[in-house]
Amino acid sequence: MLAARRPDRFSLLLITVLALAGLMLWDTTSLDIALARAVGGPEGFPLRENWVLNQVFHDGARRLAWVLATVLALAVWWPVGPMRRLDLPSRVQLAVTPLVVSFCISALKRFSVTSCPWDLNLFGGWARYASHWSTLADGGAGHCFPAGHASAGFAFIGGYFVFRNVAPATARIWLQASLASGFVLGMAQQVRGAHFTSHTLWTAFLSWCVALALDAARQAMKPQAVTA
Repeated sequence: MLAARRPDRFSLLLITVLALAGLMLWDTTSLDIALARAVGGPEGFPLRENWVLNQVFHDGARRLAWVLATVLALAVWWPVGPMRRLDLPSRVQLAVTPLVVSFCISALKRFSVTSCPWDLNLFGGWARYASHWSTLADGGAGHCFPAGHASAGFAFIGGYFVFRNVAPATARIWLQASLASGFVLGMAQQVRGAHFTSHTLWTAFLSWCVALALDAARQAMKPQAVTA
């Protein structure tokens, strides 16, 4: 059986463009509101203060993400497990990417005027619903787009790019784990009323783009082999 081919740079860009098209299409629908209404209503979100969602999936997951980020930083100098297969620049990339992704998502949230679902009058709040691309304040607290908490999982997506040329199986597992954890954390926040589904989807896409850009930048800085 032939081994599965790794996506080349063009394929990765094509995947990125298709994902962007899918997200733009999602934003033209009313699926965000429909899915939010499945877990909340005019009286709010019943699970907003749920202990498991708050203490485990929110606070606990955030602490775990920082622990993992610290481990990756230490592994730059003391690599363990599959990180022993990486050269020093790759280990630096693996450690730095989650920090850059988290910074970018936090910066976008800081300037966002989009409020969380639990702030909307549709769900017992006071703000009016508006597209997260609107530059007009919706009357709520804002700073709710994209989904910052989901980035605790998606931020580690850069491991896919680091490992895909040296350990494809590890790269696939890393990608699957990052995506799965990000979506689980994002959905946990959605059930609480903290985010719409699109917030999580855009966080996944933006995390992918940042990781892809950092990988492209590092590849461009590699010394080119000299041919006779």
